[in-house]
Amino acid sequence: MNLKEFLQLPDNHYTAAEIFRWLWQALKGNRLQAVLNAGIGLLGVVLSLASVWAMQLAIDTASGTRQGSIYWAVGLMAALILGEFALGISRVWIKNILGVKAQNRMQQQLLARLLRSEWRGREAMLSGDIINRLEQDVKQVVTFLTETLPSVLSTLAMFCGAFFYLLQMDTWLAIITVGILPVFVLVSRFYVLYMRRFTRRVRDCDSQVQSLLTETMQHRMLIKTMEANGQMLSRLEQLQSTLRMWVRRRTFFSVASNFFLNMGFSLGYLIAFLWGALRLSNGTLSFGGMTAFLQLVYRIQGPARELTRLVPSFVSVFTATERLMELEETPEEQQGDVVWLKGPCGIRFDHVTFNYGAPGQQPTLSDACHEFAPGTCTAIMGETGAGKTTLIRLLLALVKPQQGDILIYNNNGETQRLSPLHRCNFVYVPQGNTLLSGTLRDNLLLGRADATDAEMQAALRTACADFALALPDGLDTRFSELGGGLSEGQAQRISIARSLLRRGSILLLDEATSALDADTERQVLKNILCDRSRTVIFVTHRPAVVDYCSQVIRI
Repeated sequence: MNLKEFLQLPDNHYTAAEIFRWLWQALKGNRLQAVLNAGIGLLGVVLSLASVWAMQLAIDTASGTRQGSIYWAVGLMAALILGEFALGISRVWIKNILGVKAQNRMQQQLLARLLRSEWRGREAMLSGDIINRLEQDVKQVVTFLTETLPSVLSTLAMFCGAFFYLLQMDTWLAIITVGILPVFVLVSRFYVLYMRRFTRRVRDCDSQVQSLLTETMQHRMLIKTMEANGQMLSRLEQLQSTLRMWVRRRTFFSVASNFFLNMGFSLGYLIAFLWGALRLSNGTLSFGGMTAFLQLVYRIQGPARELTRLVPSFVSVFTATERLMELEETPEEQQGDVVWLKGPCGIRFDHVTFNYGAPGQQPTLSDACHEFAPGTCTAIMGETGAGKTTLIRLLLALVKPQQGDILIYNNNGETQRLSPLHRCNFVYVPQGNTLLSGTLRDNLLLGRADATDAEMQAALRTACADFALALPDGLDTRFSELGGGLSEGQAQRISIARSLLRRGSILLLDEATSALDADTERQVLKNILCDRSRTVIFVTHRPAVVDYCSQVIRI
């Protein structure tokens, strides 16, 4: 029987070796915390066993069984207790400081990996599910690597140390105490089989609840205007009811399992107590030895409990690791140094065919050929679903054509196949309200991180968003999500200003003036097109835009 069969792990496309390799790579960045926790754990074992010896010494000295100073013995006990207090404080400090740092680091790494991945257009995971993985699964994996694994070392050390200490005092009692462990190992396998099922159900339900909450908040205006509050609350109650049901089942099974497990350990403790009491009554054991007996049995049973709980921990961390590995399944975009071409640049479509679906389906674009010459202004128009959005994604190298080539070139004779590394040459103004929570300055600096105040103010004026400069806090005015407090037109103009801070020579506007009135739209377009230093591509339904363009493409 292999490890996967013993742990009752489900069949999937990740082998145990792949999961362990992923965990080993994750451990590399957290070795300091793991080593510190392991060292503290081992030192705690030494102090714990020393406390048993010191207690036996103090009791035997007080009862006259052994010669010595009772004050010295009690003082030694006090020193060991203070040492255990210090270790406890150290554990808390490491967990709260280094532990949070480790979780933050793994979240940053996974988020960076998600941002580097290819954009598929049809995401398999809901945003709430991804957030659940980045929070709950990351926490579980980091806790396992930095706390659970180091504690295994100290648990084994405590078990072995207490066993050999007890073995020196009473061979048979030590053997009996340890002899019941195989029974609990067999029971733990049964425990894992059912506990894993309950835990998986709980985690899936929890992800569904979080996904619904996230979507509800993202679309709360739609829900309010549809007067669908009751429906959404009803859906939430159904999901939460299912979650509560599985939590109840898991809790009942866990309580029942722990009851029988603790009954077994309690029986072992009573046997040890009876054994020690009989020896004490026969005069073959001192009162201090009796106390040491009970302390050592407890220190054997405690690690035994932890070891039996370790198997479920492995199952849980395997599940969490698989969920995090799934976030990395999408291939990365081409990585490397950005490729900057001196502008203005042009784009050439050379027999481009693209299809979102499987091969054989009707392509979104078929054998498309067109040239956006440097310095030209083009309007792309067409019905909904005709392929305008796909064209934008191809221009920004978010997706790659199945056939044909997309080339970027300039008037200096440089011609290269378009890739994500050329994205720096584009200025993209997306459709709708795309402001993030934070200050006006924070939003504008997304366009260019090193932009000066003067450059930001100039971009706002170009986008007819100079109203923002009159706000009480100016560039430091704070907005909520989606620029809460601003009209759609104001938010759109700030979005235009943010994009204009980029230095790319190809300006791509996707319905960028849809929320503007006619006069403001004309002024914004006039400001943007006042010189021909950029190649401008409009994706629009607005007839007014066509008047400013040198060519129109109808899809």
